[in-house]
Amino acid sequence: MLKLPNLDIAHKDYAKYRIERAKEDLDAAHMLFDAGNYRIANNRAYYAIFHAMRAVLVFDEFDSSKHSGIIAEFRRRYIKEGVFPVKVSKMIGEAFTIRNASDYDDMFISSKSDTEVQIANADYVYELLSRYIMELLK
Repeated sequence: MLKLPNLDIAHKDYAKYRIERAKEDLDAAHMLFDAGNYRIANNRAYYAIFHAMRAVLVFDEFDSSKHSGIIAEFRRRYIKEGVFPVKVSKMIGEAFTIRNASDYDDMFISSKSDTEVQIANADYVYELLSRYIMELLK
């Protein structure tokens, strides 16, 4: 079991808030997918991953105003150190790229199958990071 010395109540609450926010985004991705709104579903799938990463990084007292900063720090602390599998890094990168295209490319069209993959990846990352956080909160 993972233990953090002197973990402040505020850190725990903040991590809980962020992982709950990740779950809300994941649920929204599923609803949007079911409604056929694939572009927006990709956005929410990415944000589920993003907020889950930020929830984990609370324990390191790290945050960044840039998405690239969150991703780089998460990869450095948790992927390179072997806490989470390397395939998570690829999932994060793909979700970030597709989210950017969905949000900023006027001609981006997301297929049902591509969106399905993004949501499945977000499900996986959310579950993995959520379990990790729950262990820290015990």
